[in-house]
Amino acid sequence: MDNESVIQIRNLSKVYRDFWGRKKVQALNSLSLDVKKGEIFGLLGPNGSGKTTTMKLLLGLLFPTEGEITILGRPAHDVEKNERIGYLPEESYLYRFLNADETLDFYGRLFKMSPQVRKERKDALIEQVGLQHARRRQLKEYSKGMTRRIGLAQALINDPDLVMLDEPTSGLDPLGTRDMKDMILKLRDEGKTVVMCSHLLADVQDVCDRIAILYGGELKVMGSVSELLQAQDETQMLTTHLSDEALAEVEAVLAKHQAKMMKVDHPKTTLEDLFLRTIQESQARPGRRFVPGERPGEDGNSAAANSTDTAKVEGAAS
Repeated sequence: MDNESVIQIRNLSKVYRDFWGRKKVQALNSLSLDVKKGEIFGLLGPNGSGKTTTMKLLLGLLFPTEGEITILGRPAHDVEKNERIGYLPEESYLYRFLNADETLDFYGRLFKMSPQVRKERKDALIEQVGLQHARRRQLKEYSKGMTRRIGLAQALINDPDLVMLDEPTSGLDPLGTRDMKDMILKLRDEGKTVVMCSHLLADVQDVCDRIAILYGGELKVMGSVSELLQAQDETQMLTTHLSDEALAEVEAVLAKHQAKMMKVDHPKTTLEDLFLRTIQESQARPGRRFVPGERPGEDGNSAAANSTDTAKVEGAAS
């Protein structure tokens, strides 16, 4: 993965004020993070944690109270950068009386694409999101899942370098969810950078390379999914098939039974466990924040940390 940062956020704060200018809500508090080129980055947090505010600040729809944002080498308030960004909001604001062809053609015109390029892009995208059978139907007749699909196609019409997705699998059935996740992975394979927000933690765990968990506008956990979900205080061994007698003696006499050691590593928890533990720890210790360079599991920073000190042994049939 290229180490070039597509997004750089430094000490970002956002305060919403009331009519009289009094502080109403501290949506973000000194947020700092980087998103690398070619990765899928998950932005997680409960409602009110600052995810949507962060997305809007990145797009230049809001202005920060403090801090700096650089996105695709430009400041966030530079609207020209948005020509290289694709955005799928949580609720797609599409024209209900247009069909899929007309919708993509309309957005292609906004990017000043030629008629030939528009036709090629919309044909490829309609096939990619699986709406060939409904390309002539008005969007008002679309289900929620179909609306998410055409929304993704609209976000990709300009062949963006950075794709920002807010709840991309919302309203999709299991097959549609799998298709959406496959499309997100394909975007990474094409060299694009993806930032996604989702409440469906299993989906994030399936596709994201790195994640950040926000709570109360502060960054609580950040790192690679594989590292954050490892239970550091447990060891898991995978061996060839062992008899019941050998299993009882495995800790002391594994070599005696000539079992081939196939794998030794740390078992992983789930992203849901990590998320819930992070929120619980943040509520119990409101001053704790993510510190760059801190390893998962240090200072209670990872939900993968457990008090169990048990080695797990799995036997694989030979």
